Amino acid sequence: MRKGFTLVELSIVLVIVGLLIGGVLKGKSMIENAKIKRVKSDVLGLIANMYSFQDKYGSLPGDNTLSIVGATACAGNNNGLIDAAELDCAWQQLVSAKFLSGTGTIDNTTTAKKTPYTGYYRLGAGTTATAAFYITTTANVIPNEVIRSFDISDDDGVNNTGDVRSGTAYTSAANATLTWYAY
Repeated sequence: MRKGFTLVELSIVLVIVGLLIGGVLKGKSMIENAKIKRVKSDVLGLIANMYSFQDKYGSLPGDNTLSIVGATACAGNNNGLIDAAELDCAWQQLVSAKFLSGTGTIDNTTTAKKTPYTGYYRLGAGTTATAAFYITTTANVIPNEVIRSFDISDDDGVNNTGDVRSGTAYTSAANATLTWYAY
């Protein structure tokens, strides 16, 4: 009697292997899609929190001249912009006023909100020519195609103009810095 596998047994094994590979690839795609949705949700949430703070306190966080309990030594100049000197205070006031979770010692360079990729969200200092503030990420942490998809769906689709910008041309497949202006 000959020993070996029949054609039916081999085809069943191939079907099972195919299902496993398909499941792994689909799972990886689902994880990446969740990261993309979280970046957009985080940025839009930060923008909403900034404006909610402004509605409640009459000025942007960091720019506020009032002493917010828990925000240590933070007092802005109330000029309608978040200036470079007010960036750490903006995070601290958002946390202290319960618009963000965390401790009151959060700062703009080392402990700000983390992205789902390797890096942090940052606030950018506003100017009258650009915006009252903008959200950016630490250098080159977001896949450029993700930034491009935000730019196409929410802005003008050009990497260096409009509200959504990439630090790299969209022809590059590298990671880039996301900058999302809020007015």
